[in-house]
Amino acid sequence: MHRALVERFGAQIIGEDGADRAGLARIVFDDPLALEWLEQLLHPRVAAAQLAWRDDVARSSEPPRVTVAEVPLLYEAGADGRFDVVVVITAPPEVRAERRHVEDRREQRLLPESEKVRRADHVYENDGTLEELDTFVAGLMRELEA
Repeated sequence: MHRALVERFGAQIIGEDGADRAGLARIVFDDPLALEWLEQLLHPRVAAAQLAWRDDVARSSEPPRVTVAEVPLLYEAGADGRFDVVVVITAPPEVRAERRHVEDRREQRLLPESEKVRRADHVYENDGTLEELDTFVAGLMRELEA
């Protein structure tokens, strides 16, 4: 994959620790064609890795009743069909902006939050404490494991 990134964006995109994610973000979020190319490179690899992990877990001697995967671009990547249940954790825009540590222009091109909420099997508005989120997750896990 690094070879493809270098061929497309130049050697400066690879640092000592692998791809320069911040540098790559600056490029692709200003260039829709570059972003589309990157997503076509990454999404199949991410899907394959997630499916391989799921299969490995299912083959274990004592597989769990429920597995969980965090998929930030679930609907945008068309990945929702790979899951039995979809849970959307959302928050009001001002809360999301407050929690963000870097500028993020991705939200403009994502499926609207209201549509994600409409499609989800379960929704939690995460505008409270970590304890409240933990309580929601624990209750949902009990429900799904039943």
